[in-house]
Parts: sequence; C-alpha cells; structure tokens
Amino acid sequence: MDRRSIIKNAGIAGILAAGAAPAVHAQAASIRWRLASSFPKALDTIFGAADSFAKKVGEMSGGKFTITTHAGGELMPAFGVVDGVQNGTVEMAHTAPYYFHGKDETFALGCAIPFGLNSRQMTAWMYQGNGGKLMREFYAKYNIVNFPMGNTGAQMGGFYRKEIKSVADIKGMKFRVGGFAGRVFERMGGVPQNIPGGEIYTALEKGTIDAAEWVGPYDDQKLGLYKVAPFYYYPGWWEGGPQLDLFVNDKAYASLSAENKAIVESAAAFAHVEMQAKYDARNPAALKQLVGQKVKVLPFPKDVLDLAFKESMALYGEISAKNENWNKVYADYAEFRKDQNLWFRFTEARFDSFMQAQKL
Repeated sequence: MDRRSIIKNAGIAGILAAGAAPAVHAQAASIRWRLASSFPKALDTIFGAADSFAKKVGEMSGGKFTITTHAGGELMPAFGVVDGVQNGTVEMAHTAPYYFHGKDETFALGCAIPFGLNSRQMTAWMYQGNGGKLMREFYAKYNIVNFPMGNTGAQMGGFYRKEIKSVADIKGMKFRVGGFAGRVFERMGGVPQNIPGGEIYTALEKGTIDAAEWVGPYDDQKLGLYKVAPFYYYPGWWEGGPQLDLFVNDKAYASLSAENKAIVESAAAFAHVEMQAKYDARNPAALKQLVGQKVKVLPFPKDVLDLAFKESMALYGEISAKNENWNKVYADYAEFRKDQNLWFRFTEARFDSFMQAQKL
C-alpha cells in the first residue's frame, strides 16, 4: 500500500473513531433505574409523587437519567420495598417509613408518630434541624440514602362502621391503621391491622376489619371507604404530618456523578412540596362531597384523645429505655417538637382559630 493510501485510510479511521466516541460516551452516561412504590397507581397524590419525581429527573438530566415507577405489588410487595432497596433489587423506593417499625421503631420517626410534628415542623426538622442528619445515619444501617419526598399534612382519623362515643368503643375494634400507631391503638384495647392501601376497601367491605384510616378526604373518597363505614372521625392523632421518603440504595447513589446526585435531591424536594400542595388543594372539595353523600364527620371524644396521648408518651419512654437508635433520634425530635409547639401556639394556632371562626 502506498503512503497516500495509508494516510487516506488512517484519516477515515480517525473520522470514524471521532464519530463513534460521542455515541459510546452518551451510552455510558445514560442511566435507567427502577423505583418501587408502596402505593397503588389509582392514588394520583401519593403514588403521583413518584411520577413527578421521575419526570423531573428526566427533565433536569436532558433525558439521560430515566426512572420507571412501579406500584406496590408490581415488582415486590408494598411492604417489601425496604428489603428491595437494601439488597439492591431496585435502586429506589417511595414509601412511608413507619410501615417498617417492626424492623426498628426508629423508622417511624422518619415519617410520623402519634402526637408528633405537623408537616411544616417535620420539614423544618429534616431540613434545618438535626432530623435529616440523624435519620440518614440510621438508614445507613440498611444501605439506604434517604430524601424527604412528600407529606400529606394532618390526616383524618378514618371511617368506622359504628359511632365512637367513648374509649369503651375502642375495645376489641379491628382497625386498619398504618405503621407505628397500631402499637398505641393496641394499648388502648384495639386490634390493629396493617393492610396495604389497595386492599383496605375489600377488608372493610367483608367485615375483616371494623374501621380503617388512610389519608384524608381526597384519597379516602377514591378508596370508597365511606360506602361501607359512614362515620368519619378526626383528627388522625397518629399522623399530624406524615412524611414520605425516597429511599436510594447507597451503592447505586455513590455511583452517580455529583450532577446526578444534585438532580435526585432537587427532584425529591420538588415532589415533596408538590404532594402536600395537591392534598391541601383537593381535600376541601372532597370533604364537601363526602358530606353530601351522607358521611357523618365527627371529632374523636376527648377521653379517646387523652388516653391515646397518655399511652403514646408511655410507649416512647419504654422504647427509649431499650432501643439505642430510637433514643438517640427521639431525644432530638422531642426537644424540637417542644420548641415548635411553643412557637406555633403564638402564631399559626391563634391565626388559624380566628380565621376558621369567621364567615368567609
């Protein structure tokens, strides 16, 4: 082969290599992850947070970081997502951490405990207090990196087949209640049942349970619980501000570039704010519709709340004495809660009580 032919062929090879390099680089840079949710797709608010997160990640990455979202039961059971992330079966999960209090009660502090923080207080503790740091240290034991990703705001207390006139009506009641609250309900004489959202209506309809709580009017109406249990109580004293979390496998997270880590954090924060905005915007109309469908909306009797509070505080003391993880996190949580309630008493509570008494 003559010299000119060698140069010519080398030039073609160089051009081909130069053309191929960006394609190879783009392929290496593209990421496709799966997110397992604990919630059914029918709930566009709580499951929808995962979709909003995934969409935002795709937008911010220019389509190079793709996350597919999967409802509870699709890839794994609704309550199997922590194991899925811990073991690396999936890269991500979206769930209510208190579902996993059976592994360690400390999970509940990352979500909600009876008579705990409201939604704004929870966000403040996570982002500006020690909550984010303490919970991340705890979740590291499960190979998890956590991010706040949603809050429902204070919830309703659920639908009941029979009216609750006193603590005596709690005795023996089979009540579907999420996570940690069941421990308190049991101390009050009830029989807690932890059932995934997609299975609640059937259990209530068949009489397997006597009552059930889920979230609030918008989601509860979608589940149709009012059709078989006409008494709707408030407030959900066990969920003053339950936070949903994005759980990411620690090795998968470590493999991300600094840019993609920032994208995950930012997209989770967006979904965090959007979820509560959806609930606050949609719950009023849903509550009106439920009242129009003859649902009886009633406050819990004072003796029920008093006993629930007493048993909750006693339970926290008992757990603190035997669970080092809980004791470390709860000590900070309780101190933060005390100061927050002092502050809110002078501002939010007084303003809200005045405004809610006005004829607008």
